[in-house]
Amino acid sequence: MIPDKAPGEDVLHASGDLKKEAHVPSFEKYKELYIRSVESPEEFWGDVAKDFFWKTKYTGKFLDYNFDVTKGEIFVKCMEGATTNICYNVLDRNIYERKLGDKVAFYWEGNEPGDEKTVAYRELLQQVCKFANVLKSQGVKKGDRVSIYMPMVVELVVAMLACARIGAVHSIVFAGFSAESLCERIIDSQCCILITADGFYRGDKLINLKLIADEALQKCRDKSFTVEKCIMLKHLTKEDEAWSGSLSPPAKRACPDLQQEKQKERVRKVRPPPQVPWNPEVDLCWHSLIGGASEECEPVWCDSEDPLFILYTSGSTGKPKGVLHTVSGYMLYTAATFKMVFDYHSDDVYWCTADIGWITGHSYITYGPLANGATSVLFEGLPTYPDVSRMWEIVDKYHISKFYTAPTAIRLLMKYGSEPVQKYKRTSLKILGTVGEPINPEAWQWYYSVVGEKRCPVVDTFWQTETGGHVMTPLPAATPMKPGSATFPFFGVVPAILNESGEELEGPSEGYLVFKQPWPGVMRTVYGNHERFETTYFKKFPGFYVTGDGNFFDILVVDIFLPGHLLSTAEVESALVEHEAVAEAAVVGRPHPVKGESLYCFVTLNDGINYNQKLEGELKKQGVFAEINISCKNYNSVII
Repeated sequence: MIPDKAPGEDVLHASGDLKKEAHVPSFEKYKELYIRSVESPEEFWGDVAKDFFWKTKYTGKFLDYNFDVTKGEIFVKCMEGATTNICYNVLDRNIYERKLGDKVAFYWEGNEPGDEKTVAYRELLQQVCKFANVLKSQGVKKGDRVSIYMPMVVELVVAMLACARIGAVHSIVFAGFSAESLCERIIDSQCCILITADGFYRGDKLINLKLIADEALQKCRDKSFTVEKCIMLKHLTKEDEAWSGSLSPPAKRACPDLQQEKQKERVRKVRPPPQVPWNPEVDLCWHSLIGGASEECEPVWCDSEDPLFILYTSGSTGKPKGVLHTVSGYMLYTAATFKMVFDYHSDDVYWCTADIGWITGHSYITYGPLANGATSVLFEGLPTYPDVSRMWEIVDKYHISKFYTAPTAIRLLMKYGSEPVQKYKRTSLKILGTVGEPINPEAWQWYYSVVGEKRCPVVDTFWQTETGGHVMTPLPAATPMKPGSATFPFFGVVPAILNESGEELEGPSEGYLVFKQPWPGVMRTVYGNHERFETTYFKKFPGFYVTGDGNFFDILVVDIFLPGHLLSTAEVESALVEHEAVAEAAVVGRPHPVKGESLYCFVTLNDGINYNQKLEGELKKQGVFAEINISCKNYNSVII
């Protein structure tokens, strides 16, 4: 899999200056480290583990596993016997051992230009401790599941780290999903509490989050599952006096009128207020609770293999899968991939444009950057709002050095040419990254040449919710770049291509992408359904982890930009397969003369279900956002 020498044809290389300071400065060094990571994983990952605090040391094998269903139950265990706390490692350790208390953890940039907030590590720890005490006061304890349904605000990071601090398991649901989607995830993971917000804007579009959350809770009750409490953040409706308990800036409009004002010479439109239903028997105000909470909260020490979070990903055979990641292995892997793939250094300012509701946001907005003591930008808005220069304005504003975004955003911005990009200097940029789907060579070249001015390496990363972090990726100073290629495996990852008979293929080939052994950050199970975990990922080829549902060489996840929303086709597929009549769904984008993009949805119905106009109407309503018009075509239940 790894050639003796670096490829030399049709490739590009990083600059000499970048190589001088890089963590992995050459292909030879990469190969040396890779061989060590595969042949001596305990030694390799043990060096990574030295950077973290362990309450107790591990007692067994560093990495123990079984990938062969014919030899017993599938399992992966990392540092069994060790105890730690990931919140302590990403906050307390940085503040008290590394003296980073005053360093900026997040620059929060709101949907509207001018809505901004700077949060240092010490302030973030204080708010996390306060909210952890709030959760404890509501009866949340170690092992309990907590559902989080919030926009891209700093309080979302606070909520997830507060869960981690007390050993609770967070289950974040993307804030664009429907009430039915939220309900299903709450019930599947048996969440004891819901954390949400009043609402948020995506460009000009108001999302009434609390209204959707209440509908989801009612659906839960209708299915005989009751969530006793719902904590709501006042993101849009709070008044200035609530500011003391919140990390997001006070709204630019007074409650209840929410009138927009002029700011920084931009005229804002009058915004309608969000609908905020309130049930005093269930609903609690974030600001009231956190205002009286203590800033001291001792971390709960967790076993290495204790669950950290559940994140749902779509499945082609029924309801979404609750991918479960555990504490220590995930911490080590996200920290290592972030540091080496982005070649992170202490003076960098990093920006990942993803949503925390997806695995990219978990791994490369929250845990990976914070584990390295990094400064990140947290962005609530859209790449084209209020204009198509927004991203490059933010790059210059915060002097972004490492930038990570989706190929769809790149292709979208390509359509507007280079002028909106070149309005801004972008001289701070050093490394560019892509995530979420394969990037076509044309978009790669535009990104490299126009955005990075041919001086910034592009790291094209391949990975999944299940993998926890990057599994195939260039390293910016070590790996020659080839447009459209994710190049070589990350440390500890051993990929292979198998044919239908399970025979390993050599050289250029097409087949099933599999992995021969685990790495610390790989998923441990499907929550509540280990049998599904084994069947989905290990049954087809005993001894190998198979990516996806075992039906494709690679799962292609394509983001689609529809008016006001940057969506993954996987989101819409996930929403469709949640309908009781749907067995499988495939969604593809097509050009639209006005909207830019529209969707074609191909649906396989369950046995005994007949296609009719009523069902078509239900499926159209099943979309992620209500205003998306989904064209459902009946092709005798053929899936593309």
